[in-house]
Amino acid sequence: MTEVPKVFQAEKYRKGACINCGALTHDAKSCVERPRKVGARWTNTHIAPDEKIETIELDYDGKRDRWNGYDPSSYAHVVERYEARDAARRKHMKEQQLKKLEEKNGNQDVEDGVSDVDNDEDDLRVDEAKVDESKQMDFAKVEKRVRTTGGGSTGTVRNLRIREDTAKYLLNLDVNSAHYDPKTRSMREDPLPDADPNEKFYGGDNRYRNSGQALEFKHLNIHAWEAFDKGQDIHMQAAPSQAELLYKNHKVIKDKLKTRTKDTIMEKYGNAASEEEIPRELLLGQSERQVEYDRAGRIIKGQETVLPRSKYEEDVFSNNHTTVWGSWWKDHQWGYKCCKQMIRNSYCTGAAGIKAAEAATDLMKANIDRKEATEEAPAPVEERRLATWGTEVPEDLVLDEKLLAEALRKEDQRKREEKDERKRKYNVRWNDEVTTEDMEAYRMKKVHHDDPMKDFLH
Repeated sequence: MTEVPKVFQAEKYRKGACINCGALTHDAKSCVERPRKVGARWTNTHIAPDEKIETIELDYDGKRDRWNGYDPSSYAHVVERYEARDAARRKHMKEQQLKKLEEKNGNQDVEDGVSDVDNDEDDLRVDEAKVDESKQMDFAKVEKRVRTTGGGSTGTVRNLRIREDTAKYLLNLDVNSAHYDPKTRSMREDPLPDADPNEKFYGGDNRYRNSGQALEFKHLNIHAWEAFDKGQDIHMQAAPSQAELLYKNHKVIKDKLKTRTKDTIMEKYGNAASEEEIPRELLLGQSERQVEYDRAGRIIKGQETVLPRSKYEEDVFSNNHTTVWGSWWKDHQWGYKCCKQMIRNSYCTGAAGIKAAEAATDLMKANIDRKEATEEAPAPVEERRLATWGTEVPEDLVLDEKLLAEALRKEDQRKREEKDERKRKYNVRWNDEVTTEDMEAYRMKKVHHDDPMKDFLH
């Protein structure tokens, strides 16, 4: 970090200066000095000098110059490193070329050899000046997306795919061929499984998943999971270096244990392989696996994708059942097909159990039919309406005027008693018999709250 030039150092604290150091060019929040126990504002001693603030007036291009303020001398170590690498490369190429010349001219005379070396050194200087343009054409090419899941990251890419190569998703246009994921740009399976392997440019991503260091990284993850399950404090994502070191130590210990076990067995039983040769008929081993080839030697059958084995138990017949649980489905329930039982822990009853279940079902259906036949028919809609609102009034009904007047008087008296319940007596006798005149009086005195003319009726 370069020092900031100082311009003036005060002897006492000034108003508006930094509380911590006393400089006037910044505040306490921007102060880079160590926080003092008692600031310069109160001690009034050891006042820090003010920093020199340079104001540079730039034009339009100067404000937008990417290299404004850049020191070219800071790039000298990069140039030196590249020059040292080029010198080492030229030295290595010269050594290799001289070695070839010595092998080539080993049987010739010394004079002829010297002249040939001089000519070949001239050729070497010409070869060093040559540059493979095809390799340097796409070097340091900036791309918008660099093999990221979400995309959008910018970086330098070298030789991802040249334009003359056919894209992997265009090798086979069949919709039922290998699936291509455009988000991750991956195609797991081989798009052309029937093509000649020697002529295929691309054979699917799975072809390279078990090559190189991918398999070793897979074993490293498995070792981390197993060690964590056994109680060891290891995590592949939290501490990858620790996990890798433990895996290396584990491999060393495992190799030593294997070697020790092998030596113990060899000392005890000897090495029969080194004593006698294996018979020729045993070298040509056979297996029951059937593989079919075509005329060109390609495998047609026998190398199909193996289905993963289920983690659940298969073909387990319990409680004397002849079929597995889940082989029967009825009424949204699983069961056994051999006896059609829906209980998981039940014993198999065979065909007799199926007949008994069918007989019980038939008996239940017969009981339901008999109950429905003996039940009374439901009342019609008109009768239910009459039961709700009372009996039907005949059209030729003649009401007695005296009885109607008496019923109206009783209705008025009943309403007056309802208004003043405090004067209502306790020894009231009620008559449950309702006559036609009483119903007519009730209808006449009834207040229809939804009627807009209800206030003009009485």
